[in-house]
Amino acid sequence: MGIDSEQVYEEVAFIGETLAPFFLQDPKTGTAAPAFEAVADLDVAAATDEWPFGRKEDVDAGLSEMVQGLSDGITDDLMWEYRRLFIGPTPKAAPPWGSVYTDHECVIFGESALALQRWMGEQGIESHAGAGEPPDHIGLMLALMAWIARERPELLEEYLQDHLLTWAPHFLDGLAAATEHPFYKGLAVLTKASLEGIQTSFDISVTYPKFYR
Repeated sequence: MGIDSEQVYEEVAFIGETLAPFFLQDPKTGTAAPAFEAVADLDVAAATDEWPFGRKEDVDAGLSEMVQGLSDGITDDLMWEYRRLFIGPTPKAAPPWGSVYTDHECVIFGESALALQRWMGEQGIESHAGAGEPPDHIGLMLALMAWIARERPELLEEYLQDHLLTWAPHFLDGLAAATEHPFYKGLAVLTKASLEGIQTSFDISVTYPKFYR
């Protein structure tokens, strides 16, 4: 279904811009400290009421866990959990790239990553992935969702249907199961609830691939 409301696209952009830094930035060495501090200071009930997408009980649960996880500030435990989940050097507990889950060899730069790369090229969308970085990193894809919602809204439903929603909920379930820290468990719950809410708002039907991890 086509959605013409500028407010809805702005709300989608808000979701992407708000959540992307938590997947992209190391809590200690990255540039997202103000975002973490803002979450730590949240009034959960008020934030839940204002959150634009997702079932309220899921949004409340996700935000509550995120705030709980920051009750002692940006700690070493938070930093090490981020690295354990997404960075390594040990095997990553929750690899943040789509093709790790959808490619039968569980590799980065698998077919789903290449398909996204091709689609972006066809649409004239510049990749903000670094050299050698797959474009299907969950944080990059949330940031791209925000950019598309603002700059190329006519492409948003196609992007969600064919590239982001195909694997993100599966990944987020895995993240929630793999994490040992309430902040990242809450982030997984909140992100999944938000994407499901966006999917419902746009009435998007998704064909899910076979998952290999």
